[in-house]
Amino acid sequence: MDNMRHHCQIAVGPAVFRIGSDWRAPITQLQSLYSDYPKAEGQIPDFTVRLEAQRWWRRFVRPSVHISGDYMLPDASPLPLAQGLLAAEMAMNLQMAMGWRRHLLLHASAVERDGKVLVMTGLSGSGKSTLSAILAENGWRFFADEFALLGMEDGHIHPFPRLVSLKNSAIPAMEHVIDDKRRFGPLLKDTPKGDIRHLIPPKSAVEAMGKSAPPVLLLYPSFGKAKQIREVAPTENFLRLTQASTNYVALGEPAFQALTHFVQSVPAFAIDYANADEAMALIADLWPEGAT
Repeated sequence: MDNMRHHCQIAVGPAVFRIGSDWRAPITQLQSLYSDYPKAEGQIPDFTVRLEAQRWWRRFVRPSVHISGDYMLPDASPLPLAQGLLAAEMAMNLQMAMGWRRHLLLHASAVERDGKVLVMTGLSGSGKSTLSAILAENGWRFFADEFALLGMEDGHIHPFPRLVSLKNSAIPAMEHVIDDKRRFGPLLKDTPKGDIRHLIPPKSAVEAMGKSAPPVLLLYPSFGKAKQIREVAPTENFLRLTQASTNYVALGEPAFQALTHFVQSVPAFAIDYANADEAMALIADLWPEGAT
């Protein structure tokens, strides 16, 4: 990392990232968007991320960002420098997905209310990120967007409140909800995932990111469909969650036990909804009695 021209260190939940870059711009953007997060200077980082040019001249001529670090995908295509922030976020996700061992990782978003957690998982584009962001603006504490961290000993969800990655139609939807435009990162157009804009979670979520809570409801949301609810049986739920975890196999028996307890104790439903108001009404109906 010492040979990287620019760098910063960021703590998100229990993880500390050290990010180095051949260019100043991605680091400046990270420092701005993560300004409310602990800087963790002096701490030993859990992961190192590098944003670098594959050839020295690519720093200057059609500059492109190659992702590397403790864990990397050798065949990953570089991104243009204008999407350097996205490259950093993708690299941080990659480190967690491939290297984290302290919790069972679920590809999910999560929010908390009155000491209880709602977990939402599903395929990319299902609306879970947007829904968690909307709930966070309506009295819920934002817990996570990309990964929900399930404790293998306490069964709690541990906060990992990274930036919310808004995609395509979700961008204007959240811009309409949130007046403070300083909470939005730059608009990144025509990325491999379409248009992307990052949203800073509420400051209260960052300040409380050391406080875990037990999950009481799991949802598989699906945006843009006629209103419908279907209960998900524990056996189906277990299978789907193993597929939604990046470290289930690596963790072995503790992960099996933790996930078994999770699916046996947390009711799960698949919900279809046409808009955010409909989704919030469904959540209010499904929220367990006594959980509020």
